[in-house]
Amino acid sequence: MPDNLLAIDVGTQSARALLFDPQGKILARSRVIYEPYYSTAPGLAEQKAEVYWDALCRACKALWRMEGVVKDSVAAVALTTQRSTVVNVDEKGRPLRPALHWLDQRRTEGLPPLKGWWGLAFTLAGAKDTVGYLQAEAEANWLRVNEPDVWNNTYKYIFLSGYLTFLLTGRFVDSVGCQVGYVPFDYKRQRWEAKWGWKWQAVPVEPRMLPELVPQAQPLGKITAEAAEATGIPAGTLLIAAAADKACEVIGAGALEPHVACLSYGTTATINTTHEKYIEVIPLLPAYPSAVPGLYNLEIQIYRGYWMVSWFKNEFGLREQQLAAAKEMEAEAFFDDLIRSVPPGSHGLVLQPYWSPGLVFPGPEARGAVIGFGDAHTRAHFYRAILEGLAYALRDGKERTEKRSGIKITDLRVAGGGSQSDAAMQLTADIFGLSACRAHIYEASGLGAAIVAAVGAKIHPDFKTAVKEMTHLGRAFDPNPQAREIYDGLYKEVYRKMYGRLKPLYCSIRDMSLRKR
Repeated sequence: MPDNLLAIDVGTQSARALLFDPQGKILARSRVIYEPYYSTAPGLAEQKAEVYWDALCRACKALWRMEGVVKDSVAAVALTTQRSTVVNVDEKGRPLRPALHWLDQRRTEGLPPLKGWWGLAFTLAGAKDTVGYLQAEAEANWLRVNEPDVWNNTYKYIFLSGYLTFLLTGRFVDSVGCQVGYVPFDYKRQRWEAKWGWKWQAVPVEPRMLPELVPQAQPLGKITAEAAEATGIPAGTLLIAAAADKACEVIGAGALEPHVACLSYGTTATINTTHEKYIEVIPLLPAYPSAVPGLYNLEIQIYRGYWMVSWFKNEFGLREQQLAAAKEMEAEAFFDDLIRSVPPGSHGLVLQPYWSPGLVFPGPEARGAVIGFGDAHTRAHFYRAILEGLAYALRDGKERTEKRSGIKITDLRVAGGGSQSDAAMQLTADIFGLSACRAHIYEASGLGAAIVAAVGAKIHPDFKTAVKEMTHLGRAFDPNPQAREIYDGLYKEVYRKMYGRLKPLYCSIRDMSLRKR
């Protein structure tokens, strides 16, 4: 009887096909890289939706060509994708325009505020500006105002997960766990917003344009004959509803209990905890659906996150990349040496990592800042300060989560590309004052999708069992007492005070920028 699981992970930079056994061991993997997006103007980020499908198909077909891989061993398939990338399609599922990528920064200014009772309620609650920011950020509003022909001809307005699910199954369905973005979704009840809800005003999508939602670990459908020909996945194989990549990463790292936090060191850096109760750590910042049905992920995110590390490497890391190429080694080892050449605290250089603002955390006016420069500082100090700043911001998220939930976080699991750096792991442990443990494999989001598939295919009876059987701890990094003391002082006496002191200046910058437009 087949009992292996195929996880398909369509991320920001690549599509992966991953074959797991019931114990979480990766049997085979293939990866197809693509350009994350293209831009026709500053701030715009788009990609042809077909690029993702083509990469998915190529990754799967490459997997089947590997020695020892048997198609008939696959019990079920699960799909996880990047969050918040949206696609407009016609009745046959054909894209009407390129997908709007989650990194797209276009905004729709000048939209009328919410009317009626909801408008009054948000005004009295002091949340009018936050709702206005959400309206301006919502891709649906931009499409409706700037591309009315596309909007009027849209049959379904779906996330990338829904688009790929349609191509695999022929059905306009999507997982509850994939609904993260500017759509009228009720995060508390994990269903589309009630007819009287305010989100239908803020994001005016018609209900008919949205897909049917299927709970996590339930079948989305079966692989069609057409999809089987394109991917090599046997026709009739069940596609199990998984969740978005961050949610899958959380359970793939083994963070199923509320005292265990999962730090994701990816393009967006996040701290997540899993809870039975719906809690908004920051008002109007929802708790997202977990990969486990009925549970919630309390998440604080640093929007640009480890993109800042890639930015530094591209702009200032030529020397390390050249050394790596000359010695035929991975460049990360040389960048770790760069971190180690500077002491904890970067000789007082402190970075606030808000290169892109958040909706409500820290606030739409936020900007990045670096303070404490002196003549002794080098690019190595700046690089270390980036990593320290990200860890400071996530520690702040940890403390906010603890305060709102009433549950102390005692364990850290770290996933994502940045977790492969020993130096980054050590400074994380030092800044949090907790042991930081890697997931046992780098492919944590793919493993999370496989865990959901294992439960859906009844290979494991429940999520608790599946997580216990399929996730394992990797290397742990314990805090250094001396470094911890330095970081604790910088965090409490400098970092925590930066935003409040700089916020008036950020507001002035924002207002001047708006006037120039």
